[in-house]
This record gives sequence, structure tokens and C-alpha cells, in this order.
Amino acid sequence: MPHGTIRAATLKTIIPLVMERFNCGENDALKMFYESHIGKCYADDSTGLYGQSAAYVFSLFCEEMAQ
Repeated sequence: MPHGTIRAATLKTIIPLVMERFNCGENDALKMFYESHIGKCYADDSTGLYGQSAAYVFSLFCEEMAQ
């Protein structure tokens, strides 16, 4: 399965979690996620982060946001 397809499928889980956790809309959640270090790593095929579970990626994102 292409990496972009995997990312798109996993984002369907991650973004609602971001929306709930940070009380924001979908566009803000997407912006917040992709502007973060974890979001940039997630978009980079060479990191392999796209292949991790949505829960794991979300937990990394939350850790970054807590710093």
C-alpha cells in the first residue's frame, strides 16, 4: 500500500483525537498537527512514522504539545 494511502487512513483517526484534545475544528487540528515536529516527521517517508499506529503518533504529538 502506498505511504500516502496509509497516512490518509491513519489521519482519519489522529485528527479527531487532536480536535477533541485541543477543542478545535478540523482545519485547526490539521494545521496544528502538520506544523508540529511530529507532523513533519509523519509526512516524511524516510522516518517511517507513517507506519506506526494512530494512537502512538497521537501520543508523540501530545508529548510535543505539552513541552
